[in-house]
Amino acid sequence: MAGAADAATPVTVPAARLSSFYFAYYAALGAFNPFWGLFLKARGQDVAAISVLMSLWYATRIVAPSSWSWLAARSTRPILWLRAGCALTLASFAVFVVPMDFTALFIAMCVFCFLYNAVMPQFEAITLSHLPGKSERYGRIRVWGSIGFVAVVAGFGALFDHVPVTALPWLMLPLFAGLFAASCLNDYGRPPTGPAAVDDSGFVARLKRPEVIAFFVVALLMQLSFGPYNTFYSIYLDEHGYSPSALGLFWSVGVVLEIAVFFLAARIFTRWSATTVLVASLVAASLRWATTALWPDSAVLMACAQATHAISFAGFFAASMQFLARFFPGRMNGHGQGVFYGFSSGVGGVLGALLSGWVWKHAGGETAFLLAAGTAAIAIVITLAWLRAPRTPT
Repeated sequence: MAGAADAATPVTVPAARLSSFYFAYYAALGAFNPFWGLFLKARGQDVAAISVLMSLWYATRIVAPSSWSWLAARSTRPILWLRAGCALTLASFAVFVVPMDFTALFIAMCVFCFLYNAVMPQFEAITLSHLPGKSERYGRIRVWGSIGFVAVVAGFGALFDHVPVTALPWLMLPLFAGLFAASCLNDYGRPPTGPAAVDDSGFVARLKRPEVIAFFVVALLMQLSFGPYNTFYSIYLDEHGYSPSALGLFWSVGVVLEIAVFFLAARIFTRWSATTVLVASLVAASLRWATTALWPDSAVLMACAQATHAISFAGFFAASMQFLARFFPGRMNGHGQGVFYGFSSGVGGVLGALLSGWVWKHAGGETAFLLAAGTAAIAIVITLAWLRAPRTPT
């Protein structure tokens, strides 16, 4: 009887507490992504050094999420790992208020990026533990992360019209303090359980399928094409005379439209296939980088290029989730997500940052963005050749 009563009792989802973590995490990211390159430049680092330092953000993505989640999964109180990770993120970031040379910055970035990248996958699991049978509510909770990103990138952009960008670490410390506070407010909805064993041989066999290999190559190329944008976009616009407030608005345009795409994703895929959306996102990316390279002095065209973020980023991500669900069904999906995350965002992010830095130094920003456009175009060819009619591997 007790079990039946428990089952009948409605479970309240702590949406506000869950949303507060996403808001704080992505608000800090809204300060880091657009302005950290400018901060490093103001601290005396050249283009080559900035590309190396920013590549650490992506390099740590290869190992941080899986290793931290592995530790949490084997703990009797996994929530303590989330809180420890957020506390250490705050502590490791505090060192940036002190002027440092390249070596010290490299070490500090390694530690900070590892910790900052480690905590979100664990919190995603916490959120889902509150949503059994209510997964449709995830978007309404996660959207507060995008709201936090937009609020900070626009607000800080306007602020840096009046204060030097070297103040960035001091301005970001309250955001990381808020992240730690949000971690203390949250806990698992129900005790996390370890995943059932997966047939590794079957998973490896799927990885070897030509269409699966092609998909991961496309994902890598797409991340490569984002290299100049993720690493130097703010510096690029700064060199072309745009104010910090204008930079904030350009970054905001893309994220605002990205929110709309994520909300409409279910409707989009009832009308168009994942392959069609994937090709559209690659075409949009290629046109976006070409426009950024050729007409950087046109504010109207820069705004239009940023508007394509809705399809070049959000559309690509949504389509990728569809492919991963087909290629790695059931309990294999978590493994497939790990490969996708580490290979595209991790390896692709590192290569994108380093290669764009090398090209930027020797041939300039315009060339870097033109090569990014060409990289996305190559991905279009691979998609049309190998992913035209994706099948679920058997």
